Amino acid sequence: MIDSYSSLYTPGIFVINTDKKNEWGIGQIQSSINDLITINFENVGKKTINISKVNLEIININATS
Repeated sequence: MIDSYSSLYTPGIFVINTDKKNEWGIGQIQSSINDLITINFENVGKKTINISKVNLEIININATS
């Protein structure tokens, strides 16, 4: 059992904020401490978010359709 989702969100992983994906764009995780994740988003810069309050989706930027 995972105590926290923070173990999924490690530095270097690309994510989107599902509620603001068009506004914020793709972000790359910079750091993860407990439920606080610092992410550098392409459109709005660095944001520190609480993953217990914000829905993040891990994406694969190298995927081909």
